[in-house]
Amino acid sequence: MRSLWMLIAGLLFSCMGVLVKFGSVYFSSTELVFYRSIIGFLIVSVVIGIKRLPISTLHWRNHCWRGLSGLCSLLMFFYCITKLPLATAVTLSYTSPLFLTLFTTIMLKEHFHWQLAVAVIIGFAGVVLLLHPSIQEEEWVAGLIGLASGFLAAVAYLNIKFLGNLGEPDWRVVFYFTLISTIITSILMIFGTFHPITPFNFLLLIGIGITATLAQFALTRAYRTGRVLVVGALAYSTVLFACIWGILIWGEVLSLLSLAGIGFIVTGGLLGLKASVPEIIKNK
Repeated sequence: MRSLWMLIAGLLFSCMGVLVKFGSVYFSSTELVFYRSIIGFLIVSVVIGIKRLPISTLHWRNHCWRGLSGLCSLLMFFYCITKLPLATAVTLSYTSPLFLTLFTTIMLKEHFHWQLAVAVIIGFAGVVLLLHPSIQEEEWVAGLIGLASGFLAAVAYLNIKFLGNLGEPDWRVVFYFTLISTIITSILMIFGTFHPITPFNFLLLIGIGITATLAQFALTRAYRTGRVLVVGALAYSTVLFACIWGILIWGEVLSLLSLAGIGFIVTGGLLGLKASVPEIIKNK
């Protein structure tokens, strides 16, 4: 059941996406990443201070790799949103489970299960059907950056798995990720433009920080304790939740092609769960 933490992360990330979409009217992508990171860092720091949790670690290199790869992936993803249609940018970022399939079979030497591979492939096919992206000839550079975002996201998730194997707790992984992201984005903001904070967009920033931090905890636990390929398949739930928010908030009407994509995504998730049943029974 540990892999199901990814479903919680998917819901929270979709909520964060809604708030980011509203917030993009007032702030740049770098600013949004900065505010998301510093609010998350403050939340985690308060929890650590109250519970008096130790932050010292012997695995700072792994934390750096996780933080840098995750931050670069996030910045690239936000950049693609400004240069490509949103559907295209989201689809490119969701190539990460495909990269994870390659990484886990080669580097982690996890047992190759055909159902897991099929689940990831079907899930990605569902994302393509749902978002039906198209990249114009003049957008190929941004498209490559989008693929790089998916690749680096897979690197970040793989490092979370490594940190879990090393015994690092969820909160410490999130602490160092938010710390690294805050420091780097604060430096980047020196060379950018600061936009004013109003009471309304301040609430948006707080919401982004809270949902992102809670989602990060759930995602970290999923990749740290679950099977990487199963969690990768369930990561597609973010797209499904985002579509539901689109219907409820913006009244988006789904086409038959989009409905077929949702069906593929759900099928991929169910196949992933079915393949993980022996593991769930074993870990009860």
